[in-house]
Amino acid sequence: MTDTFCDLSQGKCKPCEGGVAPLSAAEISALMPQLVSDWQVLEGKLQRDFNFADHYITMTFVNAVAWVSHQQGHHPDLTVGWNTCRVAYITHAIGGLSESDFICAAKIDALFTL
Repeated sequence: MTDTFCDLSQGKCKPCEGGVAPLSAAEISALMPQLVSDWQVLEGKLQRDFNFADHYITMTFVNAVAWVSHQQGHHPDLTVGWNTCRVAYITHAIGGLSESDFICAAKIDALFTL
């Protein structure tokens, strides 16, 4: 884990009401190494699939993501299955990725280091 990753996971999401440009491809490329390598940018969203032993653990993870989302005021799209959860971030107000998406992704990564 790099110092930059620690800084990102300790960041606070900034409210976005639009009027700012989404991150550029270069900015996204600079931020990606600060996350666990399983994160990908697909269809304009920052997403990662998580796999668990059973449904109970999956739902525990979903609730932890909900808590992080509530604390940050920045909410992902979740696709939940029996033992899987896809977390996908996009800043809808700007139609692309923002630093807040990466901050929240890093906070989700940090759940696994507790």
